[in-house]
Amino acid sequence: MANVAFIGLGNMGGPMAANLVKAGHSVTVFDLSEVACKTLAEAGATVAASASEAAREVDYVISMLPAGKHVAGLYLGADGLLAQLDGHTTVLDCSTIDAATARQVGEAASAAGIGFMDTPVSGGVAAAAAGTLAFMCGGGADTFEKAKVILADMGKNIFHAGPAGAGQVAKGCNNMLLAIHMIGTCEALEMGARNGLDPKVLSEIMLASSGRNWSLEVYNPYPGVMEQAPASNDYRPGFMVDLMVKDLGLALEIAEQSEFENPMGQLARKLYAEHQFAGNGARDFSSILQKLQA
Repeated sequence: MANVAFIGLGNMGGPMAANLVKAGHSVTVFDLSEVACKTLAEAGATVAASASEAAREVDYVISMLPAGKHVAGLYLGADGLLAQLDGHTTVLDCSTIDAATARQVGEAASAAGIGFMDTPVSGGVAAAAAGTLAFMCGGGADTFEKAKVILADMGKNIFHAGPAGAGQVAKGCNNMLLAIHMIGTCEALEMGARNGLDPKVLSEIMLASSGRNWSLEVYNPYPGVMEQAPASNDYRPGFMVDLMVKDLGLALEIAEQSEFENPMGQLARKLYAEHQFAGNGARDFSSILQKLQA
């Protein structure tokens, strides 16, 4: 069992930290939300007054923060955690951020003799609660071996994508594809429905055919087809449109930095941004069906 500092207890970080407590680790948490800290305290974690306090004499520091600027603010500079840690501690940033910031933090950690990995996740809130997340890791091989020990208590699929920043690139590629096949699935189901097909029957046909995909099989966007999917619960997330727009923006940054034109990714970003602007940011991303129905 390890001593773990967990920084950032939002919709994803909270249940992830709770799973570490359940696994028997000694977990100290910090978040600006008193409610989130109280919830973790009730689950058995220790609450610290600051990120620095949480990170004292721990084996792992794990962070789950909203954006690159928050990650850089936490780790870099004279007052950042990297200036306070030693080589005993392994740093795992589970945030979904821009690859450039992940590389910057990784380089600073390496210079300080600290093992660092960017470890963004896939699976959403339900997988975070169930402990079945997928982790896409960027960093050194030795650090990855240490990371697997603790990540295994929060997820079931752990991949070493490459050096620092590679985890963010992998996440960008994955979520760009997710957006594209969700939109395509919605288009196919709506086209069938407008021509008299039952969306549930059409889903069964496509699942047995070459159109089979994750959005269709696990997260069906048509109301009433899949009882547990957000579509059958008034599109309550799930994975919010706001987050999909953010992730598609990060994917476009990756494409631009590598001088790669990704027309499908660009179109997906445009459609989701329009859906967000129409007041749907807090709804599940599968609600893009309703934009296509309008």
